[in-house]
Amino acid sequence: MRKAGVLSTLVAWVVLAVGVIAEAQQPKKVFRIGYLSNTDPASESARSKEIRVALRALGYIEGQNIVTEYRYGEGKADRYPRLAAELVRLKVDVIVVAGGGDRAILAAKNATKTIPIVMTGSGLDPVEAGLVESLARPGGNVTGITNLGREVGGKRLELLKEAVPKLARVAVLYDPAVPAAVLDVKEDIPVAAHALQLTIQPWQVRAPEDFDKVFAAISKWRPDGFYVPRRGALIVANEKRTAGFGLRSRLPSVYGYRDGVEVGGLMYYGADLSDSYRRVAYYVDRILKGAKPADLPVEQPTKFELVINLKTAKQIGLTIPPNVLARADKVIK
Repeated sequence: MRKAGVLSTLVAWVVLAVGVIAEAQQPKKVFRIGYLSNTDPASESARSKEIRVALRALGYIEGQNIVTEYRYGEGKADRYPRLAAELVRLKVDVIVVAGGGDRAILAAKNATKTIPIVMTGSGLDPVEAGLVESLARPGGNVTGITNLGREVGGKRLELLKEAVPKLARVAVLYDPAVPAAVLDVKEDIPVAAHALQLTIQPWQVRAPEDFDKVFAAISKWRPDGFYVPRRGALIVANEKRTAGFGLRSRLPSVYGYRDGVEVGGLMYYGADLSDSYRRVAYYVDRILKGAKPADLPVEQPTKFELVINLKTAKQIGLTIPPNVLARADKVIK
């Protein structure tokens, strides 16, 4: 009896050992993440790092159990469909559309109806754009962060007015191919301008060759401020030219995207992009664990930030009032 007991114990240990060895020999699943950006690697690096760090905290390590396929539009919207199609052909498990590029999100949506898509801050109303059925229940293969920000545009003008008390005329530069920018110019900005007793003049740019002509026309109009509410592919590709114009013209400027301030604009107010990008990791994690985008509610940003470029203020001869400077979440010196 004792021998039988010892034998059964040995058998149990052997079975357990075989199971452990077999499990160790099973290759771990390596998830493939597609990353579609409307900017370039240098501009996107800080934001993509936020996602990688947040994913690592959830147990996803690049090169071990996840591999990321990066594709960059570099401000050229005509590239988005091809890049999205490349990611689909690679059979990625999820596509992250970064940079808040509305047209990049639409390109990804048109490229696949089955691969989950996580957006990082669309300026479009995703319901009106047909990306989702509702924010609470997206119903398709798109979810993530949306950045509607209608009231945010008014806040930007208000902050510019506080920074420049004598502000009266503001030139607004936008690309009419970006639906969210058109909504800003037609709806949000005029209401805010009326309340602040500002005169607003919108200027359209449709191609790279338009910028110099528009800048010349703006200079003749002699504004007191400069506002770029949305980026879009064309604005992205020419953001240094745009910021350079503001500096040369000594125009206090406010931007609807942080990169504008990083390259020489005066102020940015909007969603805390680092927070939004970290939140993307939550969606990727849920999807890789089996959740469907259709059941993951689309979120709006909960954290906002004011960024002021003091170096730019000095270049254009502007002293930022202490009460405005004190509210800045980040100051670029």
